[in-house]
This record gives sequence, C-alpha cells and structure tokens, in this order.
Amino acid sequence: MDNKELIMSKVELLKSIASPVRMCIIKKLYEHENCNVTFFTNCMDVSQSSISQHLGKLRDLGIVGYEKEAQNVNYFIKNKEIIKIIEVLFEENENE
Repeated sequence: MDNKELIMSKVELLKSIASPVRMCIIKKLYEHENCNVTFFTNCMDVSQSSISQHLGKLRDLGIVGYEKEAQNVNYFIKNKEIIKIIEVLFEENENE
C-alpha cells in the first residue's frame, strides 16, 4: 500500500465513526465490551431500529463484530485501530 492509499484508508476509517450515534456506540462498546442493541438505545436518544442500522454499517465496515447467544446478539469492537482512537479521544475525560 502506497502513502496515498494508506492516507485514504485512514480517512475512510475516521469517516466511518464521524457520526454522533456511531461514536456513542463505539464508546459504549469500548467501556462495556459486549453489548446488545437494547443497551445502546440511550445513545443520543435514537430508536432501536436506528441503532441497528448504525451497528449494521459498523459491522459491514469491519469495525464491530458480533456473537449470537440464542436470540441475543452481542456486539464488540473488532477493529484495533478504533480502540486506539477511542482511547486517545476520551482519555482526557477519564482523567478528570
């Protein structure tokens, strides 16, 4: 991968989480590791169906993964770069 391709891939990664709802979802997954859709409904006061759509997009982009347990689906952060980004973005708030 040349420098231009690398930069474009990083831009796409950042764009994929540049939504208040997606950022909230990722932050909660970082804090709680495994969560189901219902857990996120207080993220930015959006509906469960909206959360499901955002999780689907994050899943399609390879940012989150999921595990099925009977009828429950639990999500987790799959992309290690996203974990680093969340740590940097929110570390100041944790130290307050």
